[in-house]
Amino acid sequence: MQSLIGTGVALVTPFKKDFSIDTEALTRVVNFQIDNGIDYLVILGTTAENSTLNQTEKELVIQTIIEANKGRLPLVLGVGGNNTAEIVKELNERDLSNFMAILSVSPYYNKPNQEGIYQHFKAIADASPIPVILYNVPSRTGVNMLPSTVLRLATDFKNIVAIKEAAGDIVQAMKLIQNKPEGFHVISGDDMVALPMVLAGGSGVISVIGEGFPKQFSDMVRLGLNRKVNEAYKLHYLLTDVIDMIFEQGNPAGIKEVHKILGLSENTVRLPLVNVDHDLADRLLKFVKSL
Repeated sequence: MQSLIGTGVALVTPFKKDFSIDTEALTRVVNFQIDNGIDYLVILGTTAENSTLNQTEKELVIQTIIEANKGRLPLVLGVGGNNTAEIVKELNERDLSNFMAILSVSPYYNKPNQEGIYQHFKAIADASPIPVILYNVPSRTGVNMLPSTVLRLATDFKNIVAIKEAAGDIVQAMKLIQNKPEGFHVISGDDMVALPMVLAGGSGVISVIGEGFPKQFSDMVRLGLNRKVNEAYKLHYLLTDVIDMIFEQGNPAGIKEVHKILGLSENTVRLPLVNVDHDLADRLLKFVKSL
């Protein structure tokens, strides 16, 4: 799974002003990533507003990205949720031939204990015909997937190949990196600590800010992987303010505002999300112009 080394981006779902999916804008977004150094694309994650899409819309998003990509970059598909049986059903029925892996978030809202999380991913690993990337994001799920659970899964199932670690805890990330099996990838799910995690031995990042500034962010990760620390940190500190800004009023409202400024798409989000306010929009505009 060398394709997981570097920078992946969690793609947005662009909407027109009438809230319908804008496939032309989605194609522009995909090409913008490919033309500016991104290493792989992640489809239908949280940043895609996946929870607001119906099944027909999800299929439209998937097919649009596959057609726009034209086989140029590896693709990862988000297949997760809090109903284990439904995920297993999807894995049994869906054609996954266009994807190198699935990204599966730890169950949210149910708040299972660590054994429940283990059994959930055991069922997914048993059902998945392609590699599985775990996704730990306790700020959204309500439960932290502990390093002991991650390492148990990584050891027990050969097709669990990586984790997107977004606990916001660099110490937890370092414990994963220290104790992981050979070949298992620890991928940052937090843009602000992506570089420190890479320098500690992580494999890269699945990013949101990288979708707005793909060249700068992928260059930063590449420099980090090559141990060019000073050059990497120059890019890191160039982007720290905007990383804070894009999450300030909700994801993906911030990154969609950046896309509007760049002329890639409208900034439309679906309820319960709302657009960023005028103050934040102005600050993002000034940042993009200064960059």
